[in-house]
Amino acid sequence: MTTSYAFRGELWHYPEQAGWHFITLPPDLAEELKDQAAPFRKGFGSVKVSACIAGQRWRTSLFPDSKSNSYLLPVKKAIRTAAGIRAGDEVDVEVELELPG
Repeated sequence: MTTSYAFRGELWHYPEQAGWHFITLPPDLAEELKDQAAPFRKGFGSVKVSACIAGQRWRTSLFPDSKSNSYLLPVKKAIRTAAGIRAGDEVDVEVELELPG
């Protein structure tokens, strides 16, 4: 079973003052991840992962998004700053499922 995935996506800003930034996973990857993570999903379908952008690794959760029929990867400010990225940038992303046990 593959638990590590790589893709390229655009960092975007949620249009609110809160400042949340996300990357939407490609639909084919989201579908594969949904199948792989089925036994491990939490609450409303979130999936625990570790993520890496430009050498910056952190733990977070992917959140299901019915609008895009995909998952959203939140990218916190400390990671954006350290990676030198901002909304609108295309970035290479690695995510790895955090399997229990």
